[in-house]
Order: sequence, then structure tokens, then C-alpha cells
Amino acid sequence: MMDKLPLSRVYRFIEPGPVVLVTTVQKKERPNIMTMSYHMVMQDGIPPLIGCMIGPWDHSFRAIRATGECVIAVPTVELATKVVEIGNCSGADIDKFEAFGLTPVSAKKVKPPLVAECLANFECRVKDDRLVDRYNMFVMEVVEAWVDPERKERRVIHHRGDGTFIIDSRVLDLKKKMVKWPSYVQ
Repeated sequence: MMDKLPLSRVYRFIEPGPVVLVTTVQKKERPNIMTMSYHMVMQDGIPPLIGCMIGPWDHSFRAIRATGECVIAVPTVELATKVVEIGNCSGADIDKFEAFGLTPVSAKKVKPPLVAECLANFECRVKDDRLVDRYNMFVMEVVEAWVDPERKERRVIHHRGDGTFIIDSRVLDLKKKMVKWPSYVQ
């Protein structure tokens, strides 16, 4: 027997990936960082496309609309508390890089900065914004990608939708079973 699940809680079981940070910058404004849990891979080829749900309630929304650029940064578990705190305040009120002791690093192809403390950083440009007015969904094209090969901590956090998080830990290696998709196990 199963219990009925409120429709408002469905998203808690369909978590799309790790919690990420998104950096933006507008003319004459300091760089901003927001926390984002709602994103998905939309194309895993070249170019990579990532769907990002960012709404007008987010300070970063205006910057992405104006510039068409952002950086998606992937933090690891040691930044979990800062990631949550970043999501609980507005860049309209504070300098989040300064307030949370994070280091902005110049990107190569976009104006928003990378986050030095993150495992990976993806420089992005808006590829498609036709779903923004209806669903707050930007399709971002990754135009440059960076990873810190020396970072020992590689576990990321996943939001469960209720203020709790899951931490990546054990790796389950099923490469031998991926017979239909050999290009993914190289």
C-alpha cells in the first residue's frame, strides 16, 4: 500500500542534479551569486545545453535577461552551509563574494566570474529564452568549461526540497553494463 503524495511534493523525488551556484554581473554592478537547485541537462553533446529555472524573484534574473550570460559553478560538500546561506539573501543587498569569503576569477568568454572554491565552472550564454515567460526556464549553452583537477573533495550536495540534502559518496560502477552507450564510459 502506498500513501498519497501531495502534488506539491513531487519535485522532492525528481531531483535533477547537484546544487549549483550561478554568477552574474551587469554594467556598473558588482558580481552576484545565487544558489540554484532546479536545472537539467538538455543536450549532452557539443555544445552542452543546460536548462535553468531562474525566475523574476531572483536578483540574478534581471542580469541574465540583460546580458544573456552567467557562470554555473559546482560547489562541493565543504561549501554546503555557504551555499544555503547564499540562497537565503539577495545580491541586491550585499556583496555575496565578500560576505561569504568566495573568490571571483575572471572567465574567458563571459563577463560573470568563476568561483575559485568550486570544483567546476561552466561559462554560459543564453541559447533559448522562449520558455522564460511561461516557465522561468532559460536554456544555457556552455561555451567554456573548467574543472579543478587537484581538488580532493569531489562530493556534491543534492537538495531534497525540504531543507535537507544528500551528499554524494559511494560510487556504483556499472560500466560493464552500459553496452548500449559505450561512448559514455570512456
